[in-house]
Amino acid sequence: MVCTGNICRSPTAEGVLQRLAEQGGLAHRVQVDSAGLSAYHVGEAPDRRSQAHALKRGYDLSKQRARQVCAADFEEFDVLLAMDRGQLDELKRQCPPDRQARIRLLMDYASPDMGREVPDPYYGGAAGFEDVLDRVEVACKGFLEREF
Repeated sequence: MVCTGNICRSPTAEGVLQRLAEQGGLAHRVQVDSAGLSAYHVGEAPDRRSQAHALKRGYDLSKQRARQVCAADFEEFDVLLAMDRGQLDELKRQCPPDRQARIRLLMDYASPDMGREVPDPYYGGAAGFEDVLDRVEVACKGFLEREF
């Protein structure tokens, strides 16, 4: 899971996918992690608002720490899921040519009427964080259904 700073969207998606994989008996087959394209927040916990809204739905993000995408990610992970098109483009720019097919938008696994991107809630209010969770839950369920 990849977003800009790895403090709002991607840690939320990591927490949601990890829990859904556990509930579906797939935890042994799914390795979930998240990272940011920037190094602004490396080492920090997810945004307190992301943590609070996620916890209301049963997702504990408190043990996560922000990190930056690195070259090893393109080797280690079968799929890298970006939250928006800008991140998708940047991941493809950084990615070796033979690994390009591994990079996708998370929302490709949701209904098209939900939009193709997970919007950044950082500068908004509570509704933005709830919207992120709504979209991420649907897309993560779709990912597990299609890929596993």
